[in-house]
This record gives sequence, structure tokens and C-alpha cells, in this order.
Amino acid sequence: MRVERLGGDKIRFFLTLDDLADRGIEREDMWRDIPKVHELFNDMMEHAYQELGFEVAGPVAVEVFALPAQGMVVVVTRGRTSKAEDDFEHDEELYELEVTMEETEDIIFRFADFEDVIQAAMRMSSLVKQGGCLYAYQNRYYLVFGRDLEIDDLQTLVAILSEFGESSTVTEPLLIEYGKTVCDQDAINQIIRYFG
Repeated sequence: MRVERLGGDKIRFFLTLDDLADRGIEREDMWRDIPKVHELFNDMMEHAYQELGFEVAGPVAVEVFALPAQGMVVVVTRGRTSKAEDDFEHDEELYELEVTMEETEDIIFRFADFEDVIQAAMRMSSLVKQGGCLYAYQNRYYLVFGRDLEIDDLQTLVAILSEFGESSTVTEPLLIEYGKTVCDQDAINQIIRYFG
């Protein structure tokens, strides 16, 4: 489990499939209201407090993004509480959750620079027969694999992508609208052809 601060009232967790398996949770369980999922959320909040000093009580918005073969990204946003609520003594930790769940079939990874994209493409050349789009957005590069991906070993692909970049919850429509399209089809083979 990895956590990072996105702002004063917002944090993001990256949960791998192993993180879920260690707790006996399947991806599908995240959509169910079961004790194991509540336990996971409490563990996440404890982890956020220890790592970032992020405390939660009162209203909380939780966005869960299920990513294929990578696990999940959970964004937690702390709601504002009134002074009266702050003065109220909580006997136990109280969360008012507003949960949003999204699942995507796309695999989207963010890279710090173009050299990382080239290195990842070189390592993936034997795996990816065809597929991928490359975008530039906010000084980062985004490699998107959708339905056009032809691959035999998805787990190995994700492992290689994770070595050079990080999983992203940015959507392809956002990248198309606000980013710059670097390569709109068969990105891996194009990158290898020009830079390999």
C-alpha cells in the first residue's frame, strides 16, 4: 500500500492486487459493504495518519478506481466540519462515507520523461504485438492501452510499465481533450521504429 498527499484535504492510495489478497479481499469485494473492506479502510486511514499526519473524522468522499491487472487507486477527500462538530467528543472514530466507484478496462501509465517511455517500449517490444496511444499532458507522458492491445501476458506488461512509470487515474478522454497526442495508434511499435 502506497499513499501520497494530493492536497491539504486529499490523499491517494495505490493498492496492488497483492495488498488486497493479503487481506483476503477480491477486487469485486470493494463494491460490497463487508467487514473486511471496512477493516481495509481503517488500515488505510491509520497508514495515512502515520505517513502523512492525515486525520479523518466526519464526512469523507472516497473515489475507488479499479485498474486492470494493477489493483486499485483510492482517493480520499476529507470534508469540512463545523466548529460545533469539532468540539463534539467522538467516542469512536466516525466516518460519514460518500463512495464513488469506477472501473476501467484501459491501462494508463504516467512517465516523468520521454526517455522512460522509450526504455519501457524497448522492454515491451517482444510482448506487445500491437496497441497503445501516447499523450503529453502537464509535463508528463501517458501511455494508454485500450481494446486495441494485443498481448499474451498482461501481468508482465504491467510489471514492466511499473518499473519505468506509475499507474494513473487520468482518463483517455481528458488526455485527448487537454493533452497533446504524440502517437494515436500502435505507440510501442512506433516508438521502437523511431527511437529503438
